[in-house]
Amino acid sequence: MWSIAGKTVVVTGGTSGIGLEAAGVLATQGASVVLIGRDPGRVDRAIATVQARSGATPRAYLCDFSSLKAVERLADALGRDLPAVHVLINNAGSVFAKRTMTADGTEATFAVNHLAHFLLTERLRPLLVASAPARIVTVASGRHFKGTMDFDDLGFSHGYQILRAYARSKLANVLFAAELARRLEGSGVTSNSVHPGRVATNIWSGAPTWTKPLIRFWLSRTFISVEAGAAPVVALATAAEFEEVTGQYFNRFTPVSPSSVAQDRGVAARLWRESERLVERLPLSVPHSLS
Repeated sequence: MWSIAGKTVVVTGGTSGIGLEAAGVLATQGASVVLIGRDPGRVDRAIATVQARSGATPRAYLCDFSSLKAVERLADALGRDLPAVHVLINNAGSVFAKRTMTADGTEATFAVNHLAHFLLTERLRPLLVASAPARIVTVASGRHFKGTMDFDDLGFSHGYQILRAYARSKLANVLFAAELARRLEGSGVTSNSVHPGRVATNIWSGAPTWTKPLIRFWLSRTFISVEAGAAPVVALATAAEFEEVTGQYFNRFTPVSPSSVAQDRGVAARLWRESERLVERLPLSVPHSLS
């Protein structure tokens, strides 16, 4: 019988929102939690929050997910410091009001929300397999139904719009999680993606200033709490009923069919190849890394 007690859980974007709430719940259940965050002050506050809630002090690492070099250093550090990783929660995310390029030359929404998690997961894959049974939970969004995957212009050099970029990155999350499940078949490691619900988090702090009053109104009327949003993520990481479930897209606690594009294995395989190409070709030297 699967139990999270004593298991090592890595949570990206673990300093606020769903990530912090999930980390707190998992720590109270006896997991050894590893928080990943970008801002030193937020990381310190997150450590204190989890400690006050659970009595346990989580490990924490700094990493700017807009930097591939930082992600590589993070993966190296985790591989060096952790004897096992039983659960990886790919949760970090961001949006950008204007089209923003990372120092690696990739559109920032796609880089942070998908490419960084692709790279981290691939670097940690041997450790996850060695730690099996293990689980990978990728936090996606129902917004992926609006997403497109134009391999000739992944970075929206033409027609950038904040929600279009976000939807593409979330579609990439669903495609990646499904393709990863196929590649991990028989390894004892599961991979699923989840729409946690419309959660009131600070991810939309990068939205245009003029939209923020509208977003606050929207949040107050249609969004669920962080606690409610973290619940399905925690369930996928811990519940015995999901121990052998893999390759699924969940709408909260229920596996459902994702968009038609997200079900296209050819698109998933091409995204994987393109992600590998982007990781391999980009210069891994970024001066503003926080890790």
